[in-house]
Amino acid sequence: MFSDVDFAHMERALALAVRGLYTTSPNPRVGCVLVNGGVVIGEGFTQPAGQDHAEIRALKDARARGHDPRGSTAYVTLEPCSHFGRTPPCANALIEAKVSRVIAAMEDPNPQVSGRGLQKLRAAGIEVRCGLLERESYELNIGFVSRMTRRRPWVRVKVAASLDGRTALPDGASQWITGEAARADGHTWRARACAILTGIGTVLGDDPQMTVRAVETPRQPLRILVDRNLDVPADARLLEGPPPLVFCARDDGEFAPRAAALRERGIEVVAVPNGEGKVDLTAMMLKLGERAINELHVEAGHKLHGSLLREGCVDELLMYVAPSLLGHAMPMFNLAAPASLDERTRLVFHSVDRIGDDLRIIARLAASVSQQDSPKV
Repeated sequence: MFSDVDFAHMERALALAVRGLYTTSPNPRVGCVLVNGGVVIGEGFTQPAGQDHAEIRALKDARARGHDPRGSTAYVTLEPCSHFGRTPPCANALIEAKVSRVIAAMEDPNPQVSGRGLQKLRAAGIEVRCGLLERESYELNIGFVSRMTRRRPWVRVKVAASLDGRTALPDGASQWITGEAARADGHTWRARACAILTGIGTVLGDDPQMTVRAVETPRQPLRILVDRNLDVPADARLLEGPPPLVFCARDDGEFAPRAAALRERGIEVVAVPNGEGKVDLTAMMLKLGERAINELHVEAGHKLHGSLLREGCVDELLMYVAPSLLGHAMPMFNLAAPASLDERTRLVFHSVDRIGDDLRIIARLAASVSQQDSPKV
């Protein structure tokens, strides 16, 4: 169905898309390659929100090189958009440029597009094919797909543990269980996320900054704190720099002065209580979806990790496992034992890699795999 040449050009388009890994949110990461007569005449990838999409960049690049895009083939990692958002439709631009063929990796899961861009291209007489390296495009935009199809971000929980699944000594000491290479790798996953979430227990125990530091990044993700009673100290390092977003259970009554003190510092406080007087984690995820958060990176303690799992808010575990044993120490998740093995939390291994002296295991919740792991094409 697709030639080796097609694969090569789409692989290049995907490599271009990766260049926007940290910058395109809330838009998807998209790359485009224009080819005419076997020669690459233009390339581009989606710029930060409000700026050119990949197709527009590729068309501009071709013209800047002195090439006419008429009759060319556009290899694009996601269906060209067909609606007016912050920028005009890319499908229209390709039609106006008179390209002869468009090969897309996958359909756009955005309900405003979802096949309409491809239909518009076909209606204009352009040959359209879809499905080349769709898995790779899906993985690159797994958070965007989640937000478009489920109205909530793709939630990735990061833990560093010993081989017997312990994350800290009984007194809370955890620096460092894993090696430097694993810690740096963890920061690359922080960097690609739209937001980093932690809980008040971690803030009180470790006073983390929750920023990307071990790798270079053009922007810092939004920091989010789950703080049921607004107990965050005024001098917490999390409150330094760009203001975080704080979710609590109540911001009125006795908690009103605490909320007011945070808001006076420019910190947004959002109350989302559940029936037990705690933060409604499911409602919080929907609110994050409304804020165009595609990928949410979680680094918290075993209690919040366990609560997120119980509430069905976790899609993926990013686990760094060190070749050591800690014995009777802090677990990764605060979970009650199931009544039977049939009720256990089921996972699917996505990848296992060696990072320095440690292992990196990416495991996905079986429920998330069944809902999300097939591209919508």
